[in-house]
Amino acid sequence: MEQRITEARNPATAAIDTLDARGIVDAIAAEDAKVAPAVAACAGPIAALVEATAERMRRGGRLIYMGAGTSGRLAVLDAVECLPTYSVGPERIFALLAGA
Repeated sequence: MEQRITEARNPATAAIDTLDARGIVDAIAAEDAKVAPAVAACAGPIAALVEATAERMRRGGRLIYMGAGTSGRLAVLDAVECLPTYSVGPERIFALLAGA
């Protein structure tokens, strides 16, 4: 089975526990700097997903987040923000948190 990059150890931060505070901050900042270009490289598919989701929501669909651990907690946080931010009720957007 192919190991996904998000599930593998990151060699760039493998020794992060041996670094001083500045080294840790620099290592994290270097990894964070890779995010914007990665998102930009996928802008077309992301926009298509947003359009497809918006169309389904206009037709009365629901948005269901699912996750475990940190991704599940972030899903819950994002889902609960939809009511005050977009006036979308909890019957239309909710999160399923594994193990909760």
